[in-house]
Amino acid sequence: MTTAAPDMEKVGAFAQQVGAVLAGGATTAMMVVGDRAGLYAAMAAGGPLTPAQLAREAGAAEPYVREWLSQQAAVGFVTFDPIDGTFTLPPEHAAVLASDDSPAAMIGAAPLISGMHRRTDQLVEVFRSGAGIPWADQDPATFESTERFFRVGYRNSLLSEWIPALDGVHEKLQAGATVVDVGCGHGAPLLLMAEAYPNSQFVGYDVHRPSVETATKRAAEAGVSNRVRFEVNFCQGYPDTGVDVVTFFDAFHDLGDPVGAASHARRSLAPDGTLVLVEPLAADDLATTLATAPMAALGFAASTFFCTPNSLSQPVGLALGAQAGEARLRDALTEAGYSSVRRAAENDFNMVVEAKP
Repeated sequence: MTTAAPDMEKVGAFAQQVGAVLAGGATTAMMVVGDRAGLYAAMAAGGPLTPAQLAREAGAAEPYVREWLSQQAAVGFVTFDPIDGTFTLPPEHAAVLASDDSPAAMIGAAPLISGMHRRTDQLVEVFRSGAGIPWADQDPATFESTERFFRVGYRNSLLSEWIPALDGVHEKLQAGATVVDVGCGHGAPLLLMAEAYPNSQFVGYDVHRPSVETATKRAAEAGVSNRVRFEVNFCQGYPDTGVDVVTFFDAFHDLGDPVGAASHARRSLAPDGTLVLVEPLAADDLATTLATAPMAALGFAASTFFCTPNSLSQPVGLALGAQAGEARLRDALTEAGYSSVRRAAENDFNMVVEAKP
């Protein structure tokens, strides 16, 4: 049997593609540095700066700042003026990199990649054994990044688009409703809802005690502890009944037994209650997802490192994956006994699925 010689032009083109991917991985690490050292924020406020000027503004050592700026210029994040030796962070780039408060902020996702790199050996082990990795065993940067990155999307869409698209939920929340959030993490969406709907009561459950403690602290800082609380419990263990709304924010696909979790939620809901899933936007077939989902590469990487291992660490271990698609979510909810399931809303990155008992 003979093997055809590779087309060297295609080899060269692919090598360039791989080189770009490697540069992207390195740049993500540099993004974390720029974020935590305050370099992006200083550049956003300071206009064109020399390395010495940025070093003074950020309280950093000039030799490091010089190399960091050069790398950022090489990938096009900042511009370089060779005449006066200054670097500039364009305002359009600052909107993405310099602050979590921007509606276009993506800098919060960078630590997630760092967390992946620190867990590669652990992931290789479970590739071979088929075991799982509980969420609690992930790198701490994962928890930080999940809160920072996902909070941007919730802030942009939850109150203005997603809740109004749900059947009667906005009106219930205004009047005074009870809401249970399962897999609450650091509690970002519940805090947004608690601030917007002061007549309602909210409780978030998570098995990860440190996340619950952080969420409780966030509630106190926001001044909403009188109407939102967070407790340690699992997706089939919380005792609430007669609930108006049960939510899963980017958590349903992470569960080992999502059908069981949805069944428990159904039993917890009032007869006219609503289940809400916020999930990554994906098609029902891989080819379409690859062609249309803007974050597919990152989504499948996150699913490999975090979502699938967490599911496999729990009973049943269904491993829906982060790009499960609406049809698989609908099947799980139908199996759990919901009589009505529909896609209520979507944006570039998420879809919102509403179900009724």
